[in-house]
Amino acid sequence: MAGKASHTTLWAVSDLHAAVKANNGRIDDIQPQHPSDWLIVAGDVAERTDLVVQVLKKLRSRFAKVIWVPGNHELFSRSTDRYQGRDKYNQLVEGCREIDVDTPEDPFPVFNGVTIAPLFTLYDYSFRAPGTTVEQAIMAAAERQIMMTDEIAIAPFVDVRAWCWDRLAYSIKRLSRISGPTILINHWPLVQEPTLKMRWAEIGLWCGSRHTRQWPTRYNAQAVIYGHLHMPSVDKIDGVDHIEVSLGYPREWMAHEGKQLWPYPVMTMGEEK
Repeated sequence: MAGKASHTTLWAVSDLHAAVKANNGRIDDIQPQHPSDWLIVAGDVAERTDLVVQVLKKLRSRFAKVIWVPGNHELFSRSTDRYQGRDKYNQLVEGCREIDVDTPEDPFPVFNGVTIAPLFTLYDYSFRAPGTTVEQAIMAAAERQIMMTDEIAIAPFVDVRAWCWDRLAYSIKRLSRISGPTILINHWPLVQEPTLKMRWAEIGLWCGSRHTRQWPTRYNAQAVIYGHLHMPSVDKIDGVDHIEVSLGYPREWMAHEGKQLWPYPVMTMGEEK
């Protein structure tokens, strides 16, 4: 970010992948233009909990508020880890609370009259070809040598579909209490359309749930902020902007340089002088 502004901005980033050394400079570049600026971090900060908290703490020292949602990489575990699956997510939430970073478990903050709703919905393999079962779809992907790390770093430690459905019910309960406009934040896209642009359609299995399809219109979203796909873009779907704000890996952000503002300015309040 360059220059200083006289208005407060809500910025958004995702997929910082801080364990990749070449990304450190880009993370250092995430700076407010005004002391009251807010920052959304839409998942995939890193795999290790200590590194996730370290990066978020650094960002919180710069911004008036930081709002985080988990991605799949934060949930990665090994058999030797003390915290796995749901326990690892709970550990991440506690770590965020200790450094004053908002999570999907905290009261929704309000920015300029708009409720900012951080969500954590996971995926349930429902972005798959019609007429196929989950098992058939995963097997077909494996036959094409397409398999996400989630299958060895998340799935062995938790029933992902059951956790996804728990999170959907929890999120609906919270969202239904909101009146007025919202900005919805999730690591995974809430609609399937962005995944259809991927080179390998099979990856969509690990990219969200069909059950969130109506959420943006049902809950009066002004915008949906997400990451995961490493394809920064803005798609208007059913009248709502779905904004992918990933940094991604060096080869990706070098290719995307200049195509979309990053960090992305989601919303401002006040006027520039």
